[in-house]
Amino acid sequence: MNATSEAQFVLLGFSDWPQLELVLFVVILMFYLMTLIGNLFIIILSYLDSHLHTPMYFFLSNLSFLDLCYTTSSIPQLLVNLWGPEKTISYNGCMIQLYFVLALGSTECVLLMVMSYDRYAAVCRPLHYTVLMHPSFCQLLAVASWVSGFTNSALHSFFTFWVPLCGHRQVDHFFCEVPALLRLSCIDTHANELTLMVTSSIFVLIPLILILSSYGAIAQAVLRMQSTTGLQKVFGTCGAHLMVVSLFFIPAICIYLQPPSGNSQDQGKFIAFFYTVVTPSLNPLIYTLRNRDVRGL
Repeated sequence: MNATSEAQFVLLGFSDWPQLELVLFVVILMFYLMTLIGNLFIIILSYLDSHLHTPMYFFLSNLSFLDLCYTTSSIPQLLVNLWGPEKTISYNGCMIQLYFVLALGSTECVLLMVMSYDRYAAVCRPLHYTVLMHPSFCQLLAVASWVSGFTNSALHSFFTFWVPLCGHRQVDHFFCEVPALLRLSCIDTHANELTLMVTSSIFVLIPLILILSSYGAIAQAVLRMQSTTGLQKVFGTCGAHLMVVSLFFIPAICIYLQPPSGNSQDQGKFIAFFYTVVTPSLNPLIYTLRNRDVRGL
């Protein structure tokens, strides 16, 4: 165990395309700065403006903080690897990165489901909304989202780092992720893959089904609306949330709901690049451009 903890992994990342590394460094740095600025803007604005002290913006602030942590858990290491010749990460660093990337990703699945319930309550149960989405209940939902995500990650991290690894430590990815690390194993990993698929189904499929059910009920309520202003407001807030859900869940399904051997390594890298680099930077733009409450400030 001492030898393992002192070992280093080589994150191959995009080393098959060395001519693209400088371009990728600039592009990823720009997306990272957009993520930091956009999500900090939403957090600060939601805190300072009393008009935005609502359940929707409470959850949106949680999502923005989550995206800040999520990108920071992987992108700085990626930028260092793209800039310099060294592409290594320590065993302990890899273990910590794996834990936080998976924990924050799982938390986002649950949080997006909670946000869809908030929109369902606002549109379909407007007279009971303040009772249903009481501040203490909102805080409880947020805490449950974070706790469930970090608990799920603890389970996966334990099983992944218990697996004995073969001689080489070359991870064919740009960050430490469960499917990429399982490919280094010296033993049969079908049990790990099955565990990954089961828990991914719980944290991806179940929230997605509940989100779609919520928006099915919202769609029925919208069709009965007579007010044009009400329709525009519903489409503004719910449309933004649906776009964020699509950008997050579609790549997650492609990565985690099939065995690691089912993905080509290059395809997995570019899908992961999308949901770790691009999506978190687009979330603030989607919510601010489509939301009349924020545009009106």
